[in-house]
Amino acid sequence: MVCSRPWNYDGKRFKAVNNSENGEVGNDTTFKYYQKENIMWGHYQGGKIKKGNLIGTVSNDGILKFSYQHVNQEDEVLTGQCISTPQISSSGKIQLHEHWQWTCRDHSKGTSIIEEI
Repeated sequence: MVCSRPWNYDGKRFKAVNNSENGEVGNDTTFKYYQKENIMWGHYQGGKIKKGNLIGTVSNDGILKFSYQHVNQEDEVLTGQCISTPQISSSGKIQLHEHWQWTCRDHSKGTSIIEEI
């Protein structure tokens, strides 16, 4: 269910619940988001990811468009871009349904879902 309320991600924490096989985010990856006006940024880590950062924008309907970069457990620096669409889960938590693409490696695409914790 897509929600038509004003979106504010500031201080929200998320955990990965699903990801494409070609992604590095896993169930042990957690995210913390910040927002000021329509600018959002955040950090993430856990599982295959030592440290990651992201920055982008939030539209009026809550859609996030951002770039991300992280250092994985093999000390590779990887980059990509993502569009995340918010939905409210049956438990009332925010879920972000993501369509992402690496801007390095093979430039492959994938999907993931992260949920508010």
